Amino acid sequence: MISNELQYSKDSSSITIRPIRFTDMEMEADFMRRLSPTTKHFRFLGGVQELSPQLLRSFCDVDGHYSMAFVATIFEDGEEVEIGVSRYAPNANEDFREMAVTVADKWQNHGIGTLLTEKLVEFSRAHGVKNLYSVDLADNTSMRELARDIGMSSQRDPEYAHQVIYSLPL
Repeated sequence: MISNELQYSKDSSSITIRPIRFTDMEMEADFMRRLSPTTKHFRFLGGVQELSPQLLRSFCDVDGHYSMAFVATIFEDGEEVEIGVSRYAPNANEDFREMAVTVADKWQNHGIGTLLTEKLVEFSRAHGVKNLYSVDLADNTSMRELARDIGMSSQRDPEYAHQVIYSLPL
C-alpha cells in the first residue's frame, strides 16, 4: 500500500495520503457535499452539486492503471475525513491521463494539493503514464499556481476560450 504521512504544523493535525478505496464512497460523497459552490464550480467546470451514484462509484472504483486516485485524510472525532483528492482518468491515448485535484476549502493554500499531485505524478511515472493533463477554467488561480509549481505547461483550450489545458510530460 502506498501511504505518506505528514504533520501539518499549524494545528498538528496528522494528514494521511493514501489510495482511494471502493469502500470510501460515503467519505467521498461527504467530501463533495462540504465543498463550496466555487470549489465545485472549478472542479467540475460548471454546476455539479451532488455526485450521481454512478460517478461516485467510478471515482472510488479505481484500477491503478487506467484510473487512480489518492485521498488526503485526517481523523476528526474518531472518524476518517477526506480533505483532498487527486486522480487521473483514462484517455483515448493509452499513455495520457486526465488529472484533477480538489482540496476542501478549509485546507486550501496549505500545500495539500501539491502533496496530492506529487503522489499522483510519482505513481503515474511508476506505472508507465507518459503525460498528465488537466482542463481547467482560466480564472482558477489555484490550479494555475499549482500547475506552475510542478512544471506543467499551459495553453488556451482551442475550443473554449475560457478554459486552459495544462500538460506535464512524465
